[in-house]
Amino acid sequence: MAFMSNNDDLFDSITMADDRFHVQGYQEGFEEGFRQGTIEGKNHGRLHGARLSVEPCCFFQVSFYHGFAVAWKCLLQNSSDIKARKRLKAVESLVGVIEKYSYEDPQYEKHQEDMERVRAKFRQVCSVLNVSTDFKEYVNGSTDMSF
Repeated sequence: MAFMSNNDDLFDSITMADDRFHVQGYQEGFEEGFRQGTIEGKNHGRLHGARLSVEPCCFFQVSFYHGFAVAWKCLLQNSSDIKARKRLKAVESLVGVIEKYSYEDPQYEKHQEDMERVRAKFRQVCSVLNVSTDFKEYVNGSTDMSF
């Protein structure tokens, strides 16, 4: 008999409640997770985007560091002075760090860490060379430069 009574519907709804609640809970959890993930993703993007936008374009900044290092390398490479050799070694290590830096791939995960490594090496080289790391005066023309 294909006849179904109210008792069968009641029994069926009780036995299938676990499956129904599982599916419903999964769907609600998925929707809430998607919503929270979107919010967190936007916040993460804003934070890291703001951090990157504060500094000049990394390509130009790294290019500046590279030009700085190459210029000093040219100035120091023909000197036989012991201090000049130490300075040259520091400059060459800056060039090495810059050459390892991957600024072309925007999806590169260690971009910030590598950029900090380049900046730290630049500051170290400036210290060894006894040169200021702040070039704003030179750019504005307020300081006389002599070699």
